[in-house]
Amino acid sequence: MKRVALLLLFGLAGCVAQPTTTTGGPEARSSSVGDVGAQVHTELAANYFLRAQHAVALQELAEAIKSDSGYAPAYNMLGLVHGELREDQRAEEDFRRAIALSPQFSEAHNNFGSFLCQRKRMKEAREHYETALANPLYASPEKALSNAGACSLEQGDLAAAEMYFLRAIRRAPNHASAQLGMAEVHFRQGRWLAARAVLRQLTEQAEVSPQALWLGVRVERRLGDREAEANYGAQLRRRYPESMQTQWLITSQFEQMGSLL
Repeated sequence: MKRVALLLLFGLAGCVAQPTTTTGGPEARSSSVGDVGAQVHTELAANYFLRAQHAVALQELAEAIKSDSGYAPAYNMLGLVHGELREDQRAEEDFRRAIALSPQFSEAHNNFGSFLCQRKRMKEAREHYETALANPLYASPEKALSNAGACSLEQGDLAAAEMYFLRAIRRAPNHASAQLGMAEVHFRQGRWLAARAVLRQLTEQAEVSPQALWLGVRVERRLGDREAEANYGAQLRRRYPESMQTQWLITSQFEQMGSLL
């Protein structure tokens, strides 16, 4: 499972699935006197989670809940940590607790949707994405739209994936995760020139991920541009030598599409 940065700072082109570790918008706030302390501990936990210091993150979240047992963002963050640790039952309980405390907490719905989709529970996942999107107070619906697109792509529903990615791009034209997803859709539809165009736009504005570089290799291979293919491949080897995409390149497994989740 992919880690996420506080405030989504590293959710650019690395993957489409975008869990968020923020403390939530107004719909997620608690009104109790413990709110400030709970928020501080939850934000600290998010930073520790980013550094893969899960034990310390869990300690901070325990303090957050001690400060305010009804602080929904703390349970959302617990879901992310337990999900990363593959403690699926606890993670699901945490996400459900966050949503029970704050039914309109779009970030929790988005994160729970990604959790479910990664575990092949596609129908449930899309229901949570749609719930997140239905909230008019959700400040960044492009995140849930991109994740819903990735989930649809994983399910093989190219039409739904394209619809979600296009909605995300209309909302945020330079949203790198949606652009990568749209390029993948073009590739799977055999629209290689369109995939190339989106990838070139993406690589001009965001840090290039192994997923994007691997897609670039496959697109240029289809188009017969060996120089561009070699360039993408060289970047992949240099920047991400341990990635599975680099292993596919080394072993010439060009039919491997990988996952954007």
